Amino acid sequence: DSISRDLVAKGAIIDYYQDTMQIPNGNIAKWDLIDHKGAAAVVAVREDGKLLMVRQYRNAIDRMTLEIPAGSRDSVTEDTKVCAARELEEETGYRSDDLTRLLSLKTTVAFCDEFIDVYLARNLKPGHQHLDEGEFLDVEAHDIDELCQMIYDGKLQDAKTVSALLAYKNLLNQEKNA
Repeated sequence: DSISRDLVAKGAIIDYYQDTMQIPNGNIAKWDLIDHKGAAAVVAVREDGKLLMVRQYRNAIDRMTLEIPAGSRDSVTEDTKVCAARELEEETGYRSDDLTRLLSLKTTVAFCDEFIDVYLARNLKPGHQHLDEGEFLDVEAHDIDELCQMIYDGKLQDAKTVSALLAYKNLLNQEKNA
């Protein structure tokens, strides 16, 4: 049971709390909690079947990563489909009116309440890339089998990207066998 929740620090995208909890054996424990407003991500499939990916620097791991386009909701009430459409265009310069939810995931349940709704975007149309002020990334196109091999080789480790790509590969297999 929760005894108290104390705000430790307020950040640009996250808030850090310390919870005081009474655990089942009666002991009192301090647990960290990162509060996040949620996000959306997109598996963006071009007409040729290649997926649009973004290569960007991530300071938490101090290296470049290859990820599906994604971003945080503008507010806790923003529809994740609206967020996904915006992030797709902002990051890749493409838009889509054909967005369907592929899966929903919780990124780090041990200490963070962030969730990400992942959408599949087909029938891409040229739009306008407009990155956030602190954002710099390159857009690349890759084949799904190549991306899956990168997962198995340990080259792709971002949880939302791994989950989304494997879900998309499974969807392709289902469509092929239907």
